[in-house]
Amino acid sequence: MIKKILTLLLMILISQNCLFAKNNEDKTMTRTDICKENYKALFGGEALSTTGDDPEMLAILQKYIFGEVFTVGELDKKTREMITVTSLAVQQTLPQLKAHANAALNVGVTPVELREAIYQCAPFIGFPKTLNALGVLNEVFKERGIETPLKSTATVKEEERYEKGIAIQAPLYGDEIKQSMSGLPQDMGADVADFLTEVCFGDFYTREGLDLKTRELLVISILVTTANTETLKSHIIGNLKAGNSKETITATIIQCLPYVGFPNTLAALRSAKEVFAKF
Repeated sequence: MIKKILTLLLMILISQNCLFAKNNEDKTMTRTDICKENYKALFGGEALSTTGDDPEMLAILQKYIFGEVFTVGELDKKTREMITVTSLAVQQTLPQLKAHANAALNVGVTPVELREAIYQCAPFIGFPKTLNALGVLNEVFKERGIETPLKSTATVKEEERYEKGIAIQAPLYGDEIKQSMSGLPQDMGADVADFLTEVCFGDFYTREGLDLKTRELLVISILVTTANTETLKSHIIGNLKAGNSKETITATIIQCLPYVGFPNTLAALRSAKEVFAKF
């Protein structure tokens, strides 16, 4: 019995020492170390190469994004990459979108999740830009031997679009769009409000592949990128109602920072502070 107790104590001490060593190692890691570790997981290569035409710019970029921004908040790599892919799709920065689509797949984002992140952009940026992004995504899939088209994730019948859409929209946003569109000639604003319910929420939010919390989080990325702060405020409230924490929302906004710049991000963070103060 004494021997078993001593053995157990020894195992506990070894475990604690290993944990202490790991924590100590984490505290001593520089942003360069963190950058290299994250970059390898995402892209499978070595960061901070001295080759190419502009190694200095790439070094600044890589250490800033993967060594600093990636440490803010508790977002995992999968979520960070879906946020990034969404922002790049919105901006139509297609070469970078291709690189990060591959990175997203490398860290465990499924093809369906990735496709749904792009589909989700359509109600906010329009269909032409969304189709451009899907063209890049399908190119990545083909290069990786992923068969297209992917399986259908639609769940709504034609006659159910409004009913299923409003069931998602109303708990998060009430009838604010219908109210704001009232008073237009021939009540055409009501048509637009119905389109939003049927398309944004009925056609897209009802699809399988992403849960409601993730969809709302990706909309934050879209609106930070487009700098639409009024709509962003509404969707920050929607995110809170959907179950995303203030910390997660804030980290999502900051994840967009290297891709959209400081002005858009600071404006988004000010909007978040304004909303958070009321909740």
